[in-house]
Amino acid sequence: MSLSNNKKIPYGRQDINQEDIDKVVEILRSDFLTQGPAVPAFESAVAKYCDAKHAVAVNSATSALHIACLAIGVGPGDLVWTSPITFVASSNCALYCGASVDFVDIDPRTYNMSIEALAEKLYEAKKTDTLPKVVIPVHMSGQSCDMASIHELSQQYGFDIIEDASHALGGRYKNKPIGNGCYSAMSVFSFHPVKMITSGEGGMVVTNDSKLLKNLRLLRSHGITSNSEDMHSRAPEQIWNYQQIGLGFNYRMTDIQAALGLSQLKRLDEFVTKRQNIAKRYDQLLMDLPVITPWQHKDSYSSYHLYLIQLEFKDKNAQHRVFDALRKDGVLVNLHYIPVYLQPYYEQLGFKEGHCPEAEKYYKCVITIPIYPRLLGEEQDQVVESIKKVLNS
Repeated sequence: MSLSNNKKIPYGRQDINQEDIDKVVEILRSDFLTQGPAVPAFESAVAKYCDAKHAVAVNSATSALHIACLAIGVGPGDLVWTSPITFVASSNCALYCGASVDFVDIDPRTYNMSIEALAEKLYEAKKTDTLPKVVIPVHMSGQSCDMASIHELSQQYGFDIIEDASHALGGRYKNKPIGNGCYSAMSVFSFHPVKMITSGEGGMVVTNDSKLLKNLRLLRSHGITSNSEDMHSRAPEQIWNYQQIGLGFNYRMTDIQAALGLSQLKRLDEFVTKRQNIAKRYDQLLMDLPVITPWQHKDSYSSYHLYLIQLEFKDKNAQHRVFDALRKDGVLVNLHYIPVYLQPYYEQLGFKEGHCPEAEKYYKCVITIPIYPRLLGEEQDQVVESIKKVLNS
């Protein structure tokens, strides 16, 4: 039975309440729509939540990844590795810097970067002097990668780590908040509407390194500083209230966005708890169906940005048939993700099918089903009934 009254159930959506609206209106009525006090307040709050020392807010997680790479010195001639199962920004950020990119296959249970594949790839790369400068693990769907193992390999092979935690704000690893910096130089978060909290659009880099903080702030704001300690000397009779001392970008977040993000942050734990409960209920409701539900590592507490199922069918057309039928039935499923290197642009760079076999196997059977804090029990039941109907058709 299709959803009544043509109602659609999206795979994800924001949760905005009256307090969120009031905080945004408060900024709209204030003196500062941008470059005011709301952005540093949001930065401080996220850093505190993550047990990190510093945070730099920007206009998107893509911008955050870009300046994180630049801040740590990624440039022409460098090599950056990441996961193929991610949004294209996780690898594009390296290309923006003039670096080259490569991909490490995934663990078929977590869909995160495989430690075994990473170790093997590093071992072979050392032989040919092609080790990466930076590795960007992606915390797929909100579950942390095995960061302790990745960090151990970084010590052995000499690469830096930037965590792409766009899915993972509110998640935990080894009982510590993701983003705390125990295992990496920086972590990146996203505040897109379907993420854990939203600022409309927005992103943030968190770090414990004061030198990286300075670089990140310059890169965010045109390379301009108003800090007298960083300025070059000029004639005392001249007015120099700011100086461009590097080349940066206009990647600033507005106070309007920051106010929304700061208000949302107060409910982050509530949002994650609701997502956890929805995921656990899915686990039970889907138990007897021919699908693989998300496996969770004992060291991980996922924020469950996404709920991913894999279809257990040998029919190569099954995924397409199920995907189309569910959307026709009002369940707006999605696919996260097509392996990045299969995108036409990356094919032009020389990547070919077969580069990461586990990622390709995953891509051919995965479907993202709805999960978000306001998903009602009856809506979740309808999602499951639609899946049952399609699988039995």
